[in-house]
Formats: sequence, C-alpha cells, structure tokens
Amino acid sequence: MDIFTRKSKTAAAALDPPPAASVGFSDAEWSVQRVTTKAKPGAVLKGLRLANGWTLAQVSQRTGLPVSTLSKVENDKMSLSYDKLARISRGLEIDIGVLFTSESPSPVSLVTGRRSITRAGEGRLIETDTYESLYPATDLLNKRFVPIISDIRARKLSEFSEMIRHPGEEYAFVVEGVVELHTDLYAPVRLEAGDSIYFDSGMGHAYLNAGPGLCRLLTICSGEESQLIAASGGQEVKKPAAASPAPPRVKRGDQRRAGGS
Repeated sequence: MDIFTRKSKTAAAALDPPPAASVGFSDAEWSVQRVTTKAKPGAVLKGLRLANGWTLAQVSQRTGLPVSTLSKVENDKMSLSYDKLARISRGLEIDIGVLFTSESPSPVSLVTGRRSITRAGEGRLIETDTYESLYPATDLLNKRFVPIISDIRARKLSEFSEMIRHPGEEYAFVVEGVVELHTDLYAPVRLEAGDSIYFDSGMGHAYLNAGPGLCRLLTICSGEESQLIAASGGQEVKKPAAASPAPPRVKRGDQRRAGGS
C-alpha cells in the first residue's frame, strides 16, 4: 500500500466511523450518533473563511482550487478528495483535522500581502457640525479595523443631538491639542497631545475640543466603515476635481507657418 492510499483511507476514516459494537452503542443509538457527528468539511471551510473575512477568490488564490469548486464544496454539492483536502490544508496553513471538527472555526493567520498608501490630503472626507473626519485606505474592503483622522470642532456637549455609539471598540490618540472625552458611563476625561484611550464604543461617547487651537485625533475603530459613518451622521464632502491645464497659446506667426501661408 503506497503512502497516498494510506492517507486516503485515514481521511476517509474520519467520515466513516467504526462499527457500533466496537464503541458500545446499539444499532439505533449508532444511527443517531452518525447523523449528528458526520463531518462536513465544506461547512467547516465556509465557517473558517467567514471567521477570517476571506473571499472565495482569496482562498482560491491560496489553495489553487477554482472559485466554482470551493463554492460547490461549501454548499455541500461536491465532496472533497484527499488531494483537495491536502491543498486546502497547505494553502490555509491549517491541520487537515480542522476540516473534520464540529467546533466553530477560529480565525487563523493568512498573509494576503495587501496594503494601501494614502498621501497627504487624500482619503474620504466626512463632515458633521462637530467633527471633520478623514478616512484613509478607502480602496481596501473588509478591513479588520478602520483608521480615522479627525479634527474636533465641538466645544460643548450640547452641540451633539445625542452621543455617538457603534458596535465594537475604539482607540483614540491625541495628535494635537487637547480633547475632552465624554461617555454615558464615566466622568469626562481630559487628554492632551500624546495621550490615548481605548474603550468600548458601544457606549455613548463624544469628543470635545478643550484647547484654544486645533484638536486632532487619530482613532482606530473595529466594525464596518459604513456603520461608523452612519453612526456619526456625517455627509461625504466631494473634493473638487483638479482643473485641467489651459492649452498652450500659439503665436500668430506660428499659426501662419503651420497653415503654410
């Protein structure tokens, strides 16, 4: 028996349990046990992909399996051969046994190599009466966290119709000026340049400019970018398109020469 046959039988064993008598179950009990414990690697693969925020295309690129094949596997329309199991295991850098577990898959590290550079003045600009916020790296979708650079306009809590809240957590670093953070569970806290705070953004919160000049924050939030913008109640500000350069002026003498006169 060669190594591939042995491995195939090992993988198949996970899907084909031993006889009922060998583990002390009656035939009726074992039939129930087989139904409830039958491995579904396709469902595990889908859960693993969603837990990590991967697209089918990303998994396809990593494993070398076509998107159509992966989709059929996830929807239980195609069984996995040992070769496909091995390619998924190697590509996603997971133990092959993970695909036969009944537990909820945990996120794993997958190097995607993606990056985004935002030059000064670039990004998605969102304005409200209280904040002016710039969202960089807007070309990346499904980010694990959302960075925001905000200039704080509000100086009184009464300028907010209500405190902002959104699912997840938030980290704020004071780049310039003095900020006063109000929340609905704690007393206001004053932060100066270089100070930072990490908090549950599900509780109501509001930043105030507590200094005489500019107040600028770098905040990093978990959650969807669209949810954060909606929670702020802001509107996107479209930047004016760069003016096209004026065509060069042609001297009258040059025009006569070009026309052959």
